[in-house]
Amino acid sequence: MTDTTSASGLTYRDAGVDIDAGDALVENIKPLAKRTMREGVLAGIGGFGALFEIPKRYRNPVLVSGTDGVGTKLKLAFELNRHDTVGIDLVAMSVNDILVQGAEPLFFLDYFACGKLDVGVATQVIGGIARGCELAGCALIGGETAEMPGMYPDGEYDLAGFAVGAVEKDDIIDGSRIVAGDALIGIASSGAHSNGYSLIRRIVSHARLDLSADFDGRPLSEVILAPTRIYVRPILQLMQQIEVKGLAHITGGGLLENVPRILGRHLVAQIDRTAWKRPALFDLLQREGAVADAEMYRVFNCGIGMVAVVAAEHAEKAVAALYAAGEQAACIGTIGARSGNEAQTIIA
Repeated sequence: MTDTTSASGLTYRDAGVDIDAGDALVENIKPLAKRTMREGVLAGIGGFGALFEIPKRYRNPVLVSGTDGVGTKLKLAFELNRHDTVGIDLVAMSVNDILVQGAEPLFFLDYFACGKLDVGVATQVIGGIARGCELAGCALIGGETAEMPGMYPDGEYDLAGFAVGAVEKDDIIDGSRIVAGDALIGIASSGAHSNGYSLIRRIVSHARLDLSADFDGRPLSEVILAPTRIYVRPILQLMQQIEVKGLAHITGGGLLENVPRILGRHLVAQIDRTAWKRPALFDLLQREGAVADAEMYRVFNCGIGMVAVVAAEHAEKAVAALYAAGEQAACIGTIGARSGNEAQTIIA
């Protein structure tokens, strides 16, 4: 078995690996990983494992970890030969998940698997991963590229990622302080993010949508493949200004299933569907796919990629702070007392 370790700490191991291609990829990755370096990195180069020291400014740190992939959004990337943004999606899915606990992402590792390594494609993908890490403020300190002949069709690959962050133990956000009367702040998504793409592909195929056609000033393909928004910097800034009682990353399950994950059983999220402008992409998908309203809110984020819960008196300040940080945000509802066994998210 071959075992080649890159100068960025990325290893390439597989019985059928092309060492020449692996070496070429290593040289391409070095400057990409270097741009993501930050305090705490002790050894991201050359060893069997990367080393990271929790920054000394933490008094009583708790580590928070998350892992995820990009899902069937990759299928569209293959069909369109667009590989430069799916790496951002990969990072976003994990760092946004650990962010909701109040954690600052510290470092990230990736796994890229393919049947035969295409250095150009892999460089584009990992370039996106590095860009995502830059946006999240975390270091890309390791990973692996596995070349496994016969496992994947030509031109296809799979991605997985793993993020670790830290939060002061007293500052963990777990939703336990949420009470009736609190406000729900919706933060805009950049599109469908990385969920619902099996349905999106079916709609595209069934309706024979022209992905090269203009859609709101851009090719429809670019709108559909827009990378997942990374909320780390604005949310960390918000937490320095007001108490954030809860955060929900709106992924698979949409608003209907993700917001209740941070609520006690006695509470309900009452969301006003008119409080934000739903992006035109979701109108297109609903119309061409004849998708019911409830299914839209269960499968897609429908324009809200993150929900924050704050005290009602802090709602305006929270929206203003998010706008100042470059986000589009709005108060989209309130927390109420739950009646019996009613659903914990009501969108009306």
